[in-house]
Amino acid sequence: MKAVVLEQVEGQTQAEVKQISAPAIDLGNVLVDVEWSSLNYKDALAITGKGKIIRNFPMVPGIDFAGRVASSDDANFSAGQEVVLTGWGVGENHWGGLAEQARVKSEWLVALPAGLTARKAMIVGTAGFTAMLCVMELEEAGVTPESGEVVVTGASGGVGSTAIALLHALGYQVVAVSGRESTHDYLRQLGASRILPRSEFAETRPLEKQVWAGAVDTVGGNVLAKLLAQMNYSGCVAACGLAGGFSLPTTVMPFILRNVRLQGVDSVSAPQERRITAWKRLAELLPESFYETATTEISMEQAPKFADDIMNNAVQGRTLVKVS
Repeated sequence: MKAVVLEQVEGQTQAEVKQISAPAIDLGNVLVDVEWSSLNYKDALAITGKGKIIRNFPMVPGIDFAGRVASSDDANFSAGQEVVLTGWGVGENHWGGLAEQARVKSEWLVALPAGLTARKAMIVGTAGFTAMLCVMELEEAGVTPESGEVVVTGASGGVGSTAIALLHALGYQVVAVSGRESTHDYLRQLGASRILPRSEFAETRPLEKQVWAGAVDTVGGNVLAKLLAQMNYSGCVAACGLAGGFSLPTTVMPFILRNVRLQGVDSVSAPQERRITAWKRLAELLPESFYETATTEISMEQAPKFADDIMNNAVQGRTLVKVS
């Protein structure tokens, strides 16, 4: 099969598209013919070798993919069935989606719900799946459209943009935080009612005026600290990223005086039942216009170059890899 293969040569990661043997049978009980994968920031880190993502070489990258089951020894999956996979360390410590075939454990897969094609699933991808998990956490914390405004940081990124579209579809008033003015029209099209500059979140105090009923934060650092200080009583922040740093310069004040909840969101190890629910809701909630937003389609051969472009912030929107 054809695959993007990462190897370590004299301490440097090298990416090459080449023919390799089919995945070993001990890698999992389901073999999938991959149709679409994508390039995420984590994939770019792995392919360029700029992040300590890959520990064992050779490795096939690609942290998400969608395609059809080729063979399975699990009764829940049959040949020809369309499936999607995100997370579980695939593309990091288990051969991933940038290959014509992937062999994985059946409990890692989700059958594509009605209304979602393999291509659409990769437009949503890991980022969109994570956004849905964040929205579900806000709902479960009691944040309703009537509670007040919900703010989304890192709004033009994959998680942020999908979170805006989902929250808007559910009837929430959504405020986007973005550092790039060029994205404002795009964010309004997704459903943002207003847009704030990132600079407004640079400095924070232990407690500030109550502003937000809920928040989806992809940034961390000072931005997350500011959100916590501005949350309404019993508000909830769903935090899933650290684009602005992993430190959190906050105090206990929002938690003990305003009953604020800081809810972490991990998509890598989310259990299968929650995944099934999330993908079903994504298929139901996202409008057709969402799938027409900025996407770039590339071949496997182009993946190494586009990984460099992603690292240099030269790519906007989703990068889909057409595998077959």
